[in-house]
Amino acid sequence: MTDSLPEDIADVLYLVLNPDEPVHVALRRQVPRLRGQSRCQCGCGTAFFELDTDAVEPAPTGPGTVVAADVQLFTATGECPGEVLVFAQGGYLSWLEVCTWSDDIEVDLATARRWLQPPS
Repeated sequence: MTDSLPEDIADVLYLVLNPDEPVHVALRRQVPRLRGQSRCQCGCGTAFFELDTDAVEPAPTGPGTVVAADVQLFTATGECPGEVLVFAQGGYLSWLEVCTWSDDIEVDLATARRWLQPPS
């Protein structure tokens, strides 16, 4: 069973997918059609998607699974405790992964979203 894509996941996808890169533009067009399939149970924010591939065009990512976007996360002090990865399979958004590299700084979807926001 799938649900509408939660706002926090959609926000992070839009923040990570660069509107100036043609492949990312094609992937951004898919976001409104994504549905949440499942989320990691550990709380990290990793999420898997479902998409009606007949309703959207594939992005030119090539066949198979690729890392379509990889953005490192930086704290206000310049530390890099993790990253956000966006995966595509056959040109279609498939999942978003929130990775942590730090034992001292918790990285989850909420912190990733906050650190990815442009400064005001």
